Amino acid sequence: MITREEFRKIAFNGIWKQNTSLVQILGLCPLLAVTTNLVNGAMLSLATILVMALSGFAIASLRNLIPHEIRIPVFILIVAALVTVVDLLFNAKLHELYLILGIFIPLIVTNCIVLARVEAYAAKNPPLQSIADGVFMGVGMLWTLSLLGGLRELIGNGTLFSGIDLVVPGLSPLHLLPADYPGFLLAMLPPGAFILLGCLVASKNWLEARQANRQRRTPPAAVSAGGCH
Repeated sequence: MITREEFRKIAFNGIWKQNTSLVQILGLCPLLAVTTNLVNGAMLSLATILVMALSGFAIASLRNLIPHEIRIPVFILIVAALVTVVDLLFNAKLHELYLILGIFIPLIVTNCIVLARVEAYAAKNPPLQSIADGVFMGVGMLWTLSLLGGLRELIGNGTLFSGIDLVVPGLSPLHLLPADYPGFLLAMLPPGAFILLGCLVASKNWLEARQANRQRRTPPAAVSAGGCH
C-alpha cells in the first residue's frame, strides 16, 4: 500500500520539485518540436503519462526477476512494447493528430524521462509507488508542455487550442488576439521555445527563492511563543 504522505511526496516531486522539464531538463526533443500549440503538447504528454505509468508498474513488478546486468535492454524492451500499443491506439482513434505528432510518439521509447524514472525509481520501489511516480512525473511534463505550447501558440498565432477539433470534433480554437494580428514567427520556431523555456525555468527559480526568503524572515512558531512568555 501507499501512504498519504508517500503519495503527497511523490506528487510534489513529480509536478514541481523534480519537474522533468524545468528542473531535470529532460526530453528536450519533444519539448521544442511538438509544443507549437497547446493541444499537441498536451496530447503527447498524455501518451507519455500512459507509458510511464504502465512501464513503472511492469518494471516494479518484475524488478526481482530481471538480472542486473541486462536490466537496461529489458527496460527498453518493455517500454518499446508499451509505446507500440499507445502508438497503435493513437493511429486508430486520433489518426489526424497522430499524423501531426508523427515520429514523436515512437520516440517515447528513447525519451530520457521514461528511461530515467524506470531506472531511478521503478526498479527500486513497489508497483503502486512506481505507478504514482510515473503518473506525476508525466503530469509535471503535461503542465509544462501545455503551458509552453499555449504561450508559443498565443504569441505566434494569437490563438489557443488550435487543433482541438482533431481530438474533440466540433470544437474550434479560440482567437484571443485581433484578426489582423501578424503573428510572431520566432515563437513558433525552436529558438523561441528555448527562450520561453528559459523564462519558465527562471520563473520557477524566482518563486522558490522568494518562498525560501519568506521562510527565513518568518520566525518559527516555537520562538515566537517563547518570546511571548
